[in-house]
Amino acid sequence: MALDRAQREEFLAEPHIGALSIEAGPDRAPLTVPIWYQYTPGGDLWFLTGTDSRKMTLLREAGRCTMMAESTYPTIRYVAVSGNVSETRESSPEDLREMAARYLPADKVEAYLQFAASDHGDQSRVTITPAQWVSADLGSI
Repeated sequence: MALDRAQREEFLAEPHIGALSIEAGPDRAPLTVPIWYQYTPGGDLWFLTGTDSRKMTLLREAGRCTMMAESTYPTIRYVAVSGNVSETRESSPEDLREMAARYLPADKVEAYLQFAASDHGDQSRVTITPAQWVSADLGSI
């Protein structure tokens, strides 16, 4: 059964690991990778990625992507949202802190921020404006 707008937006606002898919060219399948993302119902979706990463290169070329989130408990649900890149900018320490706090226990955030600062290199914040949605609740197992 498809989710209604409120259900799919509420689901997407939960901290699932997303599967980001980006067109990779005419002779290639899409690049699909796991990613942390942020979403507030009714708004745009955003995520961080390496400024010089393959993801960012493909996003610049394609100008659009799809992000899917799923869960298997308490029911099997998924939401996929596709849209155009509406903004890219250099990420800020506040962006990284917000993202880390969404996915990690509070006592792990500072250590992750220190790790990310020394390991991740330059990061970009990519904002996607949702245009198409596909969603379903397949029930419990």
